[in-house]
Amino acid sequence: QLQLVESGGGLVQPGGSLRLSCAASGFTLDYHAVGWFRQAPGKEREWISCISGSGETKIYADYVKGRFTSSRDFRKKMVYLQMSSLKPEDTATYYCASDKDGCSDFEEGYELWGQGTEVTVSS
Repeated sequence: QLQLVESGGGLVQPGGSLRLSCAASGFTLDYHAVGWFRQAPGKEREWISCISGSGETKIYADYVKGRFTSSRDFRKKMVYLQMSSLKPEDTATYYCASDKDGCSDFEEGYELWGQGTEVTVSS
């Protein structure tokens, strides 16, 4: 069964940092673009970032640019989202998704989704 699994969410104070991880089960993430999305309570899911299959291209939404960084470790076959300077408005469930055709900033471009990991930014 093909799956993506996110981990690393939790409770963090404003200004703090978290690193989310995305791992694949049943296939390898190598050469798949991986996007990150989030959905805050009562809001639509929104795109955050994408890292290309090679890891050379990374794109970010304006509201996380400079604070969030996506990376991938080919040896460990993992993709990460490093989040810094977190704000209460970053509170959401975070999802990773894979796209074999490359990065996009819309949900329909992604074939496989994880179940999400919750991030709460609160003092």
